[in-house]
Amino acid sequence: MRVHIEKILKFCNVTLASASPRRAELIKKIPWLRATVFPSSADEEPFRGGSVSDYVQALAKRKALWVLERTGGIVIGADTVVSVGGEVLGKPRSPQDAENMFRKLCGRTHEVITGYCVANCAKNVVNFEKTYVTFGAFIDKIVYNYIDSGAPFDKAGGYGLQDSELFPLIKKVEGDADNVVGLPVAALEKTLKEFLEWL
Repeated sequence: MRVHIEKILKFCNVTLASASPRRAELIKKIPWLRATVFPSSADEEPFRGGSVSDYVQALAKRKALWVLERTGGIVIGADTVVSVGGEVLGKPRSPQDAENMFRKLCGRTHEVITGYCVANCAKNVVNFEKTYVTFGAFIDKIVYNYIDSGAPFDKAGGYGLQDSELFPLIKKVEGDADNVVGLPVAALEKTLKEFLEWL
C-alpha cells in the first residue's frame, strides 16, 4: 500500500454506516483498514420501479451522507437487495412473507445487487456489484426450519448465503459471494484505494 494512503489513514477516521453485523465482519477482510461502525438512520424509501442498481446506489449514498454529517472523516455506506423476475425482495415482515420469498427464489436464478458509496466532505463515489445466485427446488423441511429459527427477518430476500442450513438449497453462485452476504469486499477495497489516492 502506498505511503500516501498510510499517512491519510493515520489522521482520518473511516466509518462504516451500517447496523449489519455481517458488513461489520466483512469489512475486516480489508487488512489495511480499521473502520468504526456508526449505524445510519437515513430514510430508506421502498423500490418504486426503474433501475435496481440506481436504487441501491442512491440508498448507499444516502446512508453514507447521513453518517458523514455526524462523524466527519470518510464514510462507507452500502445497501443490498435481492431481485427475482424483476421484483425486488426486501426483508420479510412475517413467516408467511418469508415463505413466499423462498417460493419465488427456489428453482431459479436471482440477482443480488449491493450499492456502495465512499464519501467525505469534498467528494463521494458510488458504484454497485451484482452476483447471480441459483436455488434448487423448494424443500419444506429446510425452508420451514430456517424460517422458524428467525434467521430470515433481518436479511434482504429472507436468506443469508453464509447460513449453513441453507447450503442444500444453493446450487450456484456466479460472482462475488461476499456481495451476497452484504458487502462486495474486493470492489470496495479497489474503490477505497482510488478514493484515498485522490485525497
